[in-house]
Amino acid sequence: MKILGYSIWHFLIFSLCFQFRFKLIDTEFAESDLLVNIGVVLDLNSSVSAMENMCMSMAISDFYATHSNYRTRLSLNSMHSENVIGSTFAVVDLLKNVEAHVIIGSELLVGKTFLVELGQKSQVPFVSFSNLGPTIFPTQNPQNFSSSVKAIAAILQEFEWSEVVLIYEDTEYGNGIIPYLVGVFQDIGIRLLHISAISNSAEDFEILRELNTLTTMQTRVFIVHMSTPKLGSRLFVLAYKAGMLSKDYAWLITDGLSNSLDVMDPRAIDLMEGVLGIRPHIPKSKDLENFKKRWNKNLHLMKQNSLASDQVSIFGLWAYDTIYLLSMATEKIGLMNTSFFKANYSENSIDLANLGVSQIGPRLVNEILGTKIKGLSGEFHLFNGQLQPSAFEIFNMIGTGERVVGYWTLEKGLSRNLGSNKGPRNKLKKILWPGDSITIPKGWAVPELKVAIPKKMGFTQFVEIHSNPHTNETKCLGFSCDVFFAVLETLDFPVPYKFIPFINENGESAGTYNDLLYQLKEKKVDLVVGDTTIVANRTSYVEFTLPYSESGVIMLVPIKRDKRKNLWIFVQPWHWDLWLAFITTLIFIGFVILIMEMKPQTTNTTFQGPLRRQLSMIFYFPFSSVVLPQRESMVRDCTRFVLAIWLILTIILMQSYTASLSTMLTIEELRPTFVSVNELRRKGCFVGYQNGSFVKDLLVHQLMLNASKLKPYDTVLDYYKALSEGSENGGVSAIFDEIPYIRVFLAKYGNKYMMTGPTHRTDGFGFAFPLESRLVSHFSRAILRVRENKTMDDIEKRYFGHELTSQSHADPIATSSPRLGLYSFGGLFIITGVVTILALIVSESYIWRTVRTVRECSQRCLSSKEPNNTKEAAVEPTTENEMKAIEQSPVQEIENSEKAIASTSNQIEENISPQQEIIEENN
Repeated sequence: MKILGYSIWHFLIFSLCFQFRFKLIDTEFAESDLLVNIGVVLDLNSSVSAMENMCMSMAISDFYATHSNYRTRLSLNSMHSENVIGSTFAVVDLLKNVEAHVIIGSELLVGKTFLVELGQKSQVPFVSFSNLGPTIFPTQNPQNFSSSVKAIAAILQEFEWSEVVLIYEDTEYGNGIIPYLVGVFQDIGIRLLHISAISNSAEDFEILRELNTLTTMQTRVFIVHMSTPKLGSRLFVLAYKAGMLSKDYAWLITDGLSNSLDVMDPRAIDLMEGVLGIRPHIPKSKDLENFKKRWNKNLHLMKQNSLASDQVSIFGLWAYDTIYLLSMATEKIGLMNTSFFKANYSENSIDLANLGVSQIGPRLVNEILGTKIKGLSGEFHLFNGQLQPSAFEIFNMIGTGERVVGYWTLEKGLSRNLGSNKGPRNKLKKILWPGDSITIPKGWAVPELKVAIPKKMGFTQFVEIHSNPHTNETKCLGFSCDVFFAVLETLDFPVPYKFIPFINENGESAGTYNDLLYQLKEKKVDLVVGDTTIVANRTSYVEFTLPYSESGVIMLVPIKRDKRKNLWIFVQPWHWDLWLAFITTLIFIGFVILIMEMKPQTTNTTFQGPLRRQLSMIFYFPFSSVVLPQRESMVRDCTRFVLAIWLILTIILMQSYTASLSTMLTIEELRPTFVSVNELRRKGCFVGYQNGSFVKDLLVHQLMLNASKLKPYDTVLDYYKALSEGSENGGVSAIFDEIPYIRVFLAKYGNKYMMTGPTHRTDGFGFAFPLESRLVSHFSRAILRVRENKTMDDIEKRYFGHELTSQSHADPIATSSPRLGLYSFGGLFIITGVVTILALIVSESYIWRTVRTVRECSQRCLSSKEPNNTKEAAVEPTTENEMKAIEQSPVQEIENSEKAIASTSNQIEENISPQQEIIEENN
């Protein structure tokens, strides 16, 4: 400490030398030159403040050495202050006795209401050197973190961190960043999970206790916002003890500590390896290099052995540029009265009522805000009263030094290099993370999860608890537990867990499934694993994963057997429309065969005879042709073809009829005793449900069943006994439950009971988490992967022997045997009709020739009779013989046609007679 004090006094001496040099330079100027007093209030026992004071003195010397023609001159008046009270007295003294037109100070001046009122009363601007850069007030908000917060948000987005914890010092500077973080994070969907305030006066054990609390949270990304190097050093030393500077953790410090790394505890700097930080970017320039050389030279001349850093910090550069800016602004005002206006004069140095008013203060403020310079720290402009850095550099702590890994600007966002618009896909260079890891932290870690599992009396195929009283270890068996284990193996990260059975002191279930889920809302457990159904009203207080098993509520009832033995069962295999189509086709086929076989040219006597015999053959022949060989009795080929088509149709129909009738005669038809809830409600039947299930609420509120008619049951055997006894004997007439449980029951008693009625949809079984849990999305993706591979099938076969997670594989609900209808054979009937009509057309072509001959004769007769509409004078008289010839000509043609037809018929009969005699002899 003595060495440090010795070093600081050298800074003071050096600063006084510069001020004395400026006084000597000032005496060289004419008396007409205007001298403007500037007040400086700093903690001169601080190396940072001493450096700032020294830089301001160098700035005055450099500025007026290069601007010797300026008529205004700044005069620095430095005063020492270590706290707010000292700063107040120093400010009052500078305003009243020195008549300083600008007050420059450290962050002690920022936001102090009393000092702000002093500045407003005297119209003197205050310029403060805070971690945000030079700030002029009371003109604007003295703390604006928008730029730095946007840079922080860009880093969080780059690494896809959605939740962060803020650790800040409990000061006005620390609290000032919170509204900016909340506003920006809400816009980009980042959640500020927790805010931890640490006081400068906090003891180490208090800080360590707060850090241990943070380790119990899932979030592993921490933003540190502090301006006190000593507090920041203590924080990181204790964070290392708490194991928070290890793998999977991410730390980001704001410019408050980033600008003060050179004065932090070296032990803390060594432990901060892997920490990211942001700070305003200082561009390289020749002026900056020359300044650093002169700085080192001056330090070397002043002191050989001191603890002061040879590197000037950003605070020194800001102080230098501030003086440059004030010198430019003062010169713009020009020569004017620089005295204070005082209404009443008092020699009392603390008489606040008689403070004067600066006559150039308001104009000086406007010139300061409107002046832009290119200083050592880059573009220097107090926009809205505060320096707004144009770029931030992002650095990575490695060893005891830093490595710049990227930059952020408002225009380009994150980039590896400032001057390049195009770059690699990764916007930042490789980063070394805490714990010497090169893997980007997920941003969160899973502490040991308290997994609650339900206690079930029955249906233990789904969940079964095994507890070891000696080791106090709980194991979970069953379908739901095996799915949970399969999901854990699919996750990309380990999840430690501990099973907690949901039981009471007697080892029985501690409540319903709703009570179990409320444990999540009350934060007593972290996860519920079991046959928990996803229901809409539960999603208001828990969050479910995607379902790992489809489900739905359905009714289970006893089977009513109906053997259907009656006199008319032979008619039932076919629907009435098929019977009608068959009879119509039979008549049509018989009529077509009759037409083709009863022609005079054929010798088939089967279809000859009186009209009654011919009509009977229409019905008889198609029937008999099915069982008796009729091919030899057919004379014409077209008839045989039609008969073949008819036989194909009848064979297909007979086979279908036989199969359907056999089913009706040999298989008993199973019918449910109840088919709807309305029937149960109307008859006042008792209904059962699984104890502790949500099904009770569904029955009461949605299906409107009387709660007094509901009975809870636990096991498969309870279901069987209740259904066997029925409502009349103290049991139930039906049981409502989810399909997976009904399947388990039917696997044992499926020959006596069945599912029936509509299915009331649910989303199936899922794992339950607290609301907004980050694990939900990861578990849901893992469930999808488990369902897509063979793992889910293997688990289902292990416990149930069949697939359980799909309703499409449900056992069919018994229905009556299907009756065959016309639609099933419509195509066959159409083909039969079309082919038969075509055969008829081909066979009876002579009819159409005769009709055509008669039509032609008629047309010739009509054409020979032309109407006589012309004048009689133009027509010659016709003789009587000619008139007779004309009248007889059509008649003669008709008679000739009839004679030709009769002659042809006689010839055909003569040819047929011998053949007919031969046939009769053979018979």
